[in-house]
Amino acid sequence: MKHRAQGNGERGQHQPVHHVDGQGPDRHQPVVRGKEGHDCAGVGGACATAGADRAALITAAGLDGLDLTDQDARVPLDRFQSLTLHAKAATGDPAFVLHHEMDTQIAEISVVGLIVHSCRTLGEALSQLNRYGKLMVEVDGMDGQERFGTELTRDGVWIIDNRPDPNGFPELTEGGFGRFIGEFAREFPGRPFALAVEVTHAAPDYAAEYGALWRCPVTFGAPRNAMLIAAEWLEQAFDNHIAYVFGVFTDKADTLLAELDRQDGLRARIEAHLLPVLHKGEISVEAVAAEMGMSRQTLYRRLKEEGVTFAALLDDLRCRMASDYLTARKVSVNETAYLVGFSEASSFVRAFRRWTGQTPAEFRSGRAIIP
Repeated sequence: MKHRAQGNGERGQHQPVHHVDGQGPDRHQPVVRGKEGHDCAGVGGACATAGADRAALITAAGLDGLDLTDQDARVPLDRFQSLTLHAKAATGDPAFVLHHEMDTQIAEISVVGLIVHSCRTLGEALSQLNRYGKLMVEVDGMDGQERFGTELTRDGVWIIDNRPDPNGFPELTEGGFGRFIGEFAREFPGRPFALAVEVTHAAPDYAAEYGALWRCPVTFGAPRNAMLIAAEWLEQAFDNHIAYVFGVFTDKADTLLAELDRQDGLRARIEAHLLPVLHKGEISVEAVAAEMGMSRQTLYRRLKEEGVTFAALLDDLRCRMASDYLTARKVSVNETAYLVGFSEASSFVRAFRRWTGQTPAEFRSGRAIIP
């Protein structure tokens, strides 16, 4: 069994507004910064099934050269958002996320899904989602708060998603609740799961699709993102709990979490900032420092404390990205040079030889081994 939900704003004083009048918080809030343990391959595949050009979609979203079949890989959240929005346009289906996520099995996306499937009960699954949730969607601004909370009422239990700034990416809210509801519909056919859903974003033009797919009342413009379920669901036993398998999956997830924690330093933040602009070539240290909220001198000092210089960081990032592009064999050497910030292929070839001891052509053909 499995589950996951997305999106939440703080409780406000206004009354919820039902979707029929389409009012609610402004959806054009700044997007939460973070990374997605992605379903990019699934989104691309669903678009291709609908007749869209998968390759064009991946390119438009800035995901060329990435191995989207690697379920442990992560992409910047803004690129996943771009992919989602391009998918809606390419398929001509504004409710694409609602439809796609209802049919998506979480166990096929992430080790977190496998863990949830291996839990004893839904209550335990929620606990594991809080423990490993950043492997699926990592966002800033949680300030130590757990991603998912519960609120017991006379009507049942509200599962509350505490993701900050949910209206910056309402499709993430749609996908989370949709996948949650879809999982239970498959595992427990004929039993209603969601009794009501509240979302903070305004009603879109396709608001009627929410109720039709989720089979429950949906309130738009609410002060929070939450889903009401019957209290007995928290103790619902899952048939496929196997302690050994659960342990294997959590060991894998613990390893991935440890790696993420290692990457949470300034170097990782700088690399995340550089990736979308790497192809521009000229990288301003001052601009990067300002993005990080510090002076150039402070940036240099902080990087020195992590044992790296800015120049070495930039070289290493270009080398890793170039190696990924060449390995994927989706772009030429000249195109790779452009993507990592070189205006001339000859300069790129010299730099790549300096980094790896090989020319790009040798690396691509596998005739040499990186020292």
